[in-house]
Amino acid sequence: MIAIRLARLDEREELVELQRRASLANPGDRAALEAHPEAVDTPAEQFLAGQVIVAETEEGVCGFAAYLPRGDGDLELDALFVEPDRWRRGLARALVAYGSELARRSGARTIHVIGNPHAREFYLSVGFESWREASTQFGPATEYVLAVRDVASP
Repeated sequence: MIAIRLARLDEREELVELQRRASLANPGDRAALEAHPEAVDTPAEQFLAGQVIVAETEEGVCGFAAYLPRGDGDLELDALFVEPDRWRRGLARALVAYGSELARRSGARTIHVIGNPHAREFYLSVGFESWREASTQFGPATEYVLAVRDVASP
């Protein structure tokens, strides 16, 4: 069973370390992140604003996501990380489904995310569509969009 809830500020350090483990588990990201460890962070302001959610199982907190409001009324999926030893168990999918429900309740129509190439299959599998090319400080990426009405609960 996966439970989704708002993250607490006192969990920030633990979640940033989870983010670091998950990021470094992707070989394509490792060198860039080792060269720029400051890039792994989820700001305290996001926790205080209620923008960070966590996924918990009987094993404890296993993943988290951050959904930020955009100026156009939509949401930006700013972070989505799961413990590497718990990948492919539906945790990220549950975090996206919960975020879609948050978007619906806030009146957003779309969730945007900028994903690097190794995340492509996941984003497409949960209903995101490639929208346009993007770039990050670490290289080329894709901006994906998800119409919130298209997401099914896990």
